[in-house]
Amino acid sequence: MNLKEVLKIADEVIFTKTGQHLDDLQEAILRGTLQRETYKEIAKDFDYSESRVREVGSKLWQILSEELGEDVSKSNFRSAMERVQVSIYSNVAQEESVQINSINMCGESRHPPDTPNSHSHNERTTNSKQTKTSHQDLSEMPELGAFYNRTPQLETLKTLILEQRCRLIALTGISGIGKTTLAAQLVQQIKDEFEYVIWCNLETSPTLAEFQDKLIQFFSQPEQLDIPATNQKPLPLIKYLQKQRCLVVLDDIHNLFSSGELAGKYKPGYEEYRSLFKNIETLSHQSCFLLIGWEQPREVTQIKNQNPTICTLQLTGLDIEPARELLRYYGLGEIENYSAIIHRYQGNPFWLKSVGNLFQEMGECVTELLQDDTILLPEDLQDNLQQTVSRLSDWEKEVLSLMAREGEGIKLVKLLENTKIPPSDLVNVVQSLLRRCLIEQQANCYILPDVLRQYIKSL
Repeated sequence: MNLKEVLKIADEVIFTKTGQHLDDLQEAILRGTLQRETYKEIAKDFDYSESRVREVGSKLWQILSEELGEDVSKSNFRSAMERVQVSIYSNVAQEESVQINSINMCGESRHPPDTPNSHSHNERTTNSKQTKTSHQDLSEMPELGAFYNRTPQLETLKTLILEQRCRLIALTGISGIGKTTLAAQLVQQIKDEFEYVIWCNLETSPTLAEFQDKLIQFFSQPEQLDIPATNQKPLPLIKYLQKQRCLVVLDDIHNLFSSGELAGKYKPGYEEYRSLFKNIETLSHQSCFLLIGWEQPREVTQIKNQNPTICTLQLTGLDIEPARELLRYYGLGEIENYSAIIHRYQGNPFWLKSVGNLFQEMGECVTELLQDDTILLPEDLQDNLQQTVSRLSDWEKEVLSLMAREGEGIKLVKLLENTKIPPSDLVNVVQSLLRRCLIEQQANCYILPDVLRQYIKSL
């Protein structure tokens, strides 16, 4: 589908609605839109005021929307015309098949395309709304795992993305809690609401330039319009996010941040990501970034309460019933104190699976220990916790050690009395541990999960 074909179809739609063909300015607006020009650039090329171009453009989108039965705008005009063409070809092919059958069986001649018996333009485009152009790269998204009734969290994310049109969402929670599994389920259900969907795993810690090049290549690759080579220069990333409805998932975002520092401090050479997230927050666009990781950018946690388009969702453990279903798979769902075990392991799916695997390998002796309120730390669970704790700063490790010795909730004042960390720094340390979801705040006390306490004490 080239530029000339797009303008021809648009002209037919406008003529059907108004009885008039495209005038020079209308054609210039559509041509400039297809060549990714702004209203300001179009106005400059044709010596019109920008406000006049915007006014004519707005009327064009309104006419196209009414005639095609879908919302058409400057950002999705290209894909809307592609859907019209697909619908036309589909209906013409179907019409020819029906008419050929009529000739063979009834001896009737075919009607010319412009007779009253042929399909009208409106009829040809009836199904255009049902065909949505969607480009998806989910090659890095993991396979869908067990969902464990995360329906409330899933619905919350759907609302934030589809109804509230959030631009940036941080999905956070301690390792093993099920962030990636929930996000994969989400993407599977809403991917067709976007023109472009891509899942990027940041395990290899790409630089900002590498990451942006990857996205721009993805967003620009499917281009089919025959636009002159002079207009083929890639646009800045934000332009694609403005022109198209895109969903970008960044998994394992904690790989952008330094180990041995408080949460969310960028590694050397990765500070430019701050400007990317700032642009996503402040510049107008119609896309959404979903960030998944143990740590999140500090700027996200700092601005989320000031900007309704920036949100953070902390994922906590499973409720009793879905957690019990998980334990049933390993043969532990029917023991008397299954709810105590779930509470002890914070409903964390990975932690519960770890204990379940241990039970399957060792049998009843494990059950006896679990009945005795013992906290078991299988090797894979220790490896998981070690990976998390190794990223902490020395001060964070010191605070966790103190909390592990206390055994109960501890107030900030008592932490201050028992450490040599300056007060202002201690507040930052506690805030960092909260952001990592390693401790919980209840009233004016801070709580360390039993599993983490047991692990810290064993070091």
